[in-house]
Amino acid sequence: MEKILEVKDLHVTFTTYGGTVKAVRGVNFYLNKGETLAIVGESGCGKSVTSNAIMRLIPDPPGKISNGTILFKGTDLTRVSEKEMRGIRGVDISMIFQDPMTALNPTLTIGTQLMEGLKQHHKVSGAEARKKALEMMDLVGIPNPDERLKQYPHQFSGGMRQRIVIAIALICEPELLIADEPTTALDVTIQAQILELFEKIQHATGVSIILITHDLGVVAKIADRIAVMYAGKIIEVGTKREIFYNPEHPYTKGLLNSVPRLDLQGEKLIPIDGTPPDLFSPPTGCPFTARCPFAMEVCDKVYPEVSALSDSHQVNCWLQDERAKQLLAEAVTK
Repeated sequence: MEKILEVKDLHVTFTTYGGTVKAVRGVNFYLNKGETLAIVGESGCGKSVTSNAIMRLIPDPPGKISNGTILFKGTDLTRVSEKEMRGIRGVDISMIFQDPMTALNPTLTIGTQLMEGLKQHHKVSGAEARKKALEMMDLVGIPNPDERLKQYPHQFSGGMRQRIVIAIALICEPELLIADEPTTALDVTIQAQILELFEKIQHATGVSIILITHDLGVVAKIADRIAVMYAGKIIEVGTKREIFYNPEHPYTKGLLNSVPRLDLQGEKLIPIDGTPPDLFSPPTGCPFTARCPFAMEVCDKVYPEVSALSDSHQVNCWLQDERAKQLLAEAVTK
């Protein structure tokens, strides 16, 4: 399959009065054309920082992309000028931000905000922009689009505002859509509608999607592949079936065990004990060692290399490394 995005050895740091926060530490992943990749993990693991780095929205200072490449259709986004990047944002790559209310300008009508990007990037007339805006509102399921164009964000419900944000992101027909926690502030019924909308839009336009979330229920609905992130690193990646039915990293297993299941009555949720490591001074070994019930001595000292479990399933864990298995077997026989 054709790769539309490749992120290689991405490092993002933030300089603060207390020191340098290593928020993203050597992230590697790719996205195929027309695919949905979900990046999951608990709050603070670096998901949103990674997505902002792809959009070149890391504020400098205090933030900085200190190393790595972000290849979009062969172009390294870390090396293009800000002027060139402004031509890419919204046109080739769009982003849906986490809170739809703060993403919209309360003083401008929905129509003005919908048509703004189209007029800026494609230099179309007002009539053409309005026609496209009405088409987008119809695509995302906004009723009475003629009347709704004249209204303001406060006149819409949370779910409708999220649909408007999606329409704004898609109006210039981007090839890549980054959705950062698009369903966090919505109730479960509206969440389901938004996820169905993503599927409908992808089928209609062929857009590639990166979905940032901590909700594995969302992931199960629409993702093709899943990348599990922890402490600024991607620790496991695989297809949806591989991650849900054959997770190999203890952190991935912990995430799945902490999700409520309707088919298991009376079962208690199993939380992941402990807290994530301090990214001012991240550990040299596996960052999950302190919370891992299966940790070995090597885990605390050396970060595990990638173990390929299949063509699509990879994990960074000493438990899956043949060298560690051999050392463990030798220790047991002694």
